[in-house]
Amino acid sequence: MDPEQRRKRKRIGRLYSQGHYLSLRSLIVCFSFFIFLLFLYVERFSIGSVSFRPVLRASTTLSLLSSSTSSSILDSISKKSLPLRVDDRVVFPDHVLLMVSSRITDSQDLQCVYYEFSNSSSEILGVQPVLATDQYDAFRSIVRCPLPPENHSAAGIDLRRQQSSEVGEYDWSVRANQTAHWWEKVAYEAVLDANTAVVFVKGLNLRPHKISDQTQLSCHFGFGNWGRDEGFVLTTEAVSASQEVVRCLLPRSIRSNPERAQGIRVTVGHANADSDADADATARPPMPSVAKISSYKSEAEKRNPHKHELCVCTMLWNQAPALREWIMYHAWLGVERWFIYDNNSDDGIEEAIQELQLGNYNVTRQSWPWIKTQEAGFSHCALRAKYECKWLGFFDVDEFFYFPKQFSYPKGDGIPGKNSLKAMVSNLSSSPNIAEIRTVCHSFGPSGLSRPPPHGVTVGYTCRLQKPERHKSIVRPDLVDISLLNVVHHFQLREGFKNLNVPESTAVINHYKYQVWETFKAKFHRRVATYVVDWKKDQNKGSKDRAPGLGTEAIEPPNWRLRFCEVWDTGLRDFVLAYLADPATGLVPWERSLQ
Repeated sequence: MDPEQRRKRKRIGRLYSQGHYLSLRSLIVCFSFFIFLLFLYVERFSIGSVSFRPVLRASTTLSLLSSSTSSSILDSISKKSLPLRVDDRVVFPDHVLLMVSSRITDSQDLQCVYYEFSNSSSEILGVQPVLATDQYDAFRSIVRCPLPPENHSAAGIDLRRQQSSEVGEYDWSVRANQTAHWWEKVAYEAVLDANTAVVFVKGLNLRPHKISDQTQLSCHFGFGNWGRDEGFVLTTEAVSASQEVVRCLLPRSIRSNPERAQGIRVTVGHANADSDADADATARPPMPSVAKISSYKSEAEKRNPHKHELCVCTMLWNQAPALREWIMYHAWLGVERWFIYDNNSDDGIEEAIQELQLGNYNVTRQSWPWIKTQEAGFSHCALRAKYECKWLGFFDVDEFFYFPKQFSYPKGDGIPGKNSLKAMVSNLSSSPNIAEIRTVCHSFGPSGLSRPPPHGVTVGYTCRLQKPERHKSIVRPDLVDISLLNVVHHFQLREGFKNLNVPESTAVINHYKYQVWETFKAKFHRRVATYVVDWKKDQNKGSKDRAPGLGTEAIEPPNWRLRFCEVWDTGLRDFVLAYLADPATGLVPWERSLQ
């Protein structure tokens, strides 16, 4: 068969597959439209405070394909048979995040395409390889693209994948919409929690570290890509608000079966003084939204019907080398489950976690592309973990619990202090009013070192500041306040519950905060905490969140290796070498053999 006949056969086969795909898609559209009419009928005749304002358009019906109602149908179709579809674009200072409604299993040959639109035509400005891809949730993948050329809109970015070695053979993304949202003003995540949806929003300007007045806010639910007049909208009340987190009542029609809310898009707006004032609604539209409701309850119950006694949650950026020591050490102390919120790392963190999983450590990674959102991420983790964990600790990968008394005085045979952390929280599980345990932190310095210590931070850093700095917390996630307000790793608790401060003689946290300059300088790129100033910014120079005497540039200060050294503290170092190191080789458990 000559080359021309092969090309003809390929085109005929492609046309047939497209026709088959369109027929199947038409069937799904019809089914979804029937479900929409049923949903519309139920909501229209619901009784209560929930208001309903439908606006039906052709695009609404098509967008139902992404809803939870039709997810079971779409799940039966091979993901590879569906084309790429860019649902949303979010513009960050250094990249554009594309949210894609299909699973991307291989980013090879995937390209970002930049368009210039004029009237009814479009012209390709250029093509760039993607920066990164990741699975985001049950519905979507995410793709990071370079910023568009200067003076061009990010709304003109789409995707394509080269299908063969032949020039021009591409799988193009479906043109679902041509909009882009600025990161500082968008609803970016939503989680189902009983009869409410917890929505994470940038740009509401709620007071930091305070619970805000939720009566000034309204919640809006719909399908499809969010727009002022696109799709249909169900409006409900907000029941709590703090920082970037708003808790919304579910629409009445799905309150009896909350799982139906999964996959629905939701956002927040400022409530109108007069709900019937169309002029006000036009003047103050809801926030743009890329947030679709997810549910973790059924998933967690299937995976583990009995709750873990102790779990840990952290958020990090480019700290993969620190994970092994941190997880293995705290597993020895009794931690059973880890939630890692990955804030756009590019240092091989997925491989590091996979290695730990192969070692039977229960570690999962949550892609969290939202920069400067540590507090919101912790609120998200508290919602997720409450179905799996009795107690949930919030501390960083450079922070290690140390039990001075238990580690110093062995009792009988075996290693002293094993499962000490789990035992501490277990003893308080039956307490009628304790819902949070607070432990103070001692900040360690470089301890005279110029290179990262080969045995790990617990052995290498032995000199610290005299006074403790702040504290970190372990909470009962089912007993935190409905606002989910948290500040510096501790949560607002429900009324009637209180925290317990652990004496330093019982437990402390060794915070290896100021490590050798090679490690420490990486923090200059950016920091994950929402309300902590980045060191490159010339403000709040007296804050405890800054390294004393450090400037605004990643330049090693004089005598860095000798700084922050007021008290030599070798307690944890001595314990690790005496009881955890291999007597024959001297290697600690997290240290890899040189052989």
